[in-house]
Amino acid sequence: MNNKKIKQLMAVIFAFTFIVSAFYPYTKVNAAEEPISVNAASAIIIEETTGTILYGKNIDEKLPVASMAKIMTEYLVLEAIKDKKITWDQTYTPSDYVYKISQNRDLSNVPLRQDGSYTVKELYEATAIYSANGAAIGLAEIIAGSETNFIKMMNEKAAELGLTNFEFVNATGLENKDLIGMQPEGTSVDQENRVSARDMAILAQRLVKDYPEVLDTASISKKVFREGTDDRTEMPNWNWMLPGLVYEYEGVDGLKTGSTSNAGSNFTATAMRNGMRVISVVMNADDGSGTLHTPRFTETKKMLDYAFNNFSVKEVFPANYQIKNQSSIPVVKGKEDKVSIQTKSPLALVVKKGEEDAFKPIFTIDESQLTKNGELTAPIKEGQKVGVMTAKYEGKGQALDFVDQTKKAQVDIVTKEAVEKANWFILSMRGIGGFFSGLWGTITDTVKGWF
Repeated sequence: MNNKKIKQLMAVIFAFTFIVSAFYPYTKVNAAEEPISVNAASAIIIEETTGTILYGKNIDEKLPVASMAKIMTEYLVLEAIKDKKITWDQTYTPSDYVYKISQNRDLSNVPLRQDGSYTVKELYEATAIYSANGAAIGLAEIIAGSETNFIKMMNEKAAELGLTNFEFVNATGLENKDLIGMQPEGTSVDQENRVSARDMAILAQRLVKDYPEVLDTASISKKVFREGTDDRTEMPNWNWMLPGLVYEYEGVDGLKTGSTSNAGSNFTATAMRNGMRVISVVMNADDGSGTLHTPRFTETKKMLDYAFNNFSVKEVFPANYQIKNQSSIPVVKGKEDKVSIQTKSPLALVVKKGEEDAFKPIFTIDESQLTKNGELTAPIKEGQKVGVMTAKYEGKGQALDFVDQTKKAQVDIVTKEAVEKANWFILSMRGIGGFFSGLWGTITDTVKGWF
C-alpha cells in the first residue's frame, strides 16, 4: 500500500473516530439525565393546572387503553347532566345487548336484569367505581340512543378537546371480540380503543378541570350496587392506590384503571399534595410480576414520587408586578402623557426544586391598542388590559414542556390608573407649545450653524 492510500485510510479512520466520540458522550449524558425508569410501553405525568409535562416516555404512540376509555364515557355523561339532556334519577331498562354483556362475570360487571329499571346514577357509579361494562354501554344508549352513535360522540369530543392520536370504537374499552358480535356498526371484531399517553393525560386533565365532581365518585374505595336487594353486588374500586386499599398512596383520588390481553396493565391516576395536582398515565406496565393488576401501581408510584419530590407549583411573580424600563406606556390625547402598567394577578408556575429564580418575565403589549408611535389613546380605564405576561425558563436544565404550546401560563397586564382624555384647551396649548418648541429648536439650530 502506497503512502497516498495510507494517508487516505488514516483520514477515514480519524473522521470515523471523531464522529463516534462526538455522539457517544451525548447519548451517555442523555441516558444519565433520564430522571426515573418506568417499565411501561408508554408513560407520562403532567401538572394539572398548566399541563406541564414532568416526565414522558413514548407519549405519542397510539396504544390500546382498555377500560381507561371509560374516562371519555364519564366525560360525556357529566356533560349531558350539565346540559340537562339527562338527569341522575332518570331510569333505564337494559337492551338485549346490555343485558347479555352485563351477565358475563368474566368481565367487570354488575348483573343487570332485562326487565329491571336502573337510574343513571346507579349505572354511572358502577362504571366509575367498578368499571362495569354493561352499565357503561347502558349509559351510552341513554345519551346517544345506541353505542354506535355514542362512539361518534366520543371521537368528535376527543377532537374538540385537542386530542390528536386516538381511535374510539366502543364505550367500554373492551376488545370488540368480547362484545358477542354486537360491536358498534362500522367497527370490526378485531378492533379496540387506542389512544396515546399524552392524549389520555389531556382527556383526564379536561375531565378533572371541567367536571371536578368526578373525583367524588372516582375516590370511593368500595361501594355496594343495589344494596338490600337480591342483586346486591360488591363494587371494590380497581384503583388500588385509593385510601384503605393495598397500594394506598397519599393524595390519590382517581381516576381509572384498564386491562385487556392486548393493552396489558394500564392506569390513569390523579393525586394532589401540597396544593399541586398531577395526572399520570402508564400503558402496558410491567414490573416482572406477570400479573395485569400490580404493575400499573408500582410504576405509577415511581412517577408520583418523582413529581412530588422534585416539583411544586409556586407564585413566581406576584400580582401588581412591574418590569423595570417597561413599567409604563406613553399616552396621547390624555391629561397625563403616560400610564403605569402592572400584572393583574400573580403568575404561578411549575417549578423544579432549586430553580425558583430560573424564570424571566416577558411583557407582551397588545399592539392593536397602540398608535403607530407606540402610544395608548386616552381615555384609558384603570385596570384596562393592555397585554399579557409570560415567563421564559432560563435554568440550567431543559425547559419544562407544555401539553398545549399555545396556552402557556400567563397573566394579564393592566393599567395601574385611569387617564382621562384632555379637553380641547389643554390639547390646543400642547399644540401651540409644540409649535413654538419646534420653532425654537429650528432657530437655535440655525444660530448654531452660523458659528
